Amino acid sequence: MRTFDVQGIEIRAPQPVVFAFVRDPHNLPKWAHAFQQANDKRARLETPTGAVDIDLRTISHQDAGTIDWELGFPDGFIGLAQSRVTETGRGTCIYSFVLHAPPAPLEQLEGALDAQRMTLRGELAELKRLLEAP
Repeated sequence: MRTFDVQGIEIRAPQPVVFAFVRDPHNLPKWAHAFQQANDKRARLETPTGAVDIDLRTISHQDAGTIDWELGFPDGFIGLAQSRVTETGRGTCIYSFVLHAPPAPLEQLEGALDAQRMTLRGELAELKRLLEAP
């Protein structure tokens, strides 16, 4: 049973532009559907069971192009998200994202991950649209 998914999208924008946009947590609500608001330390997420306030830590390394997040939930669970922005030789960049399965009972895990995969696909398309807009 899969417990993760990796997706990516090519964006017609320079790597530094994409990196700066993605690493700023204030931009998360613009493209990541669950985020109602976010700043350098906290975020409000809309979940299937209602809104929840979480601790948010963004860890980014410009030289490597990595942007990772630690999401601290009120029950003590720490969620992880990892991503990377890589430059191509075509004047574009590729944004890749590692999606981890949510905490769920084993029998629900695959369905939950499938739902999140579909959501992520839409979020990456929205990120592309935002960054390629004139």
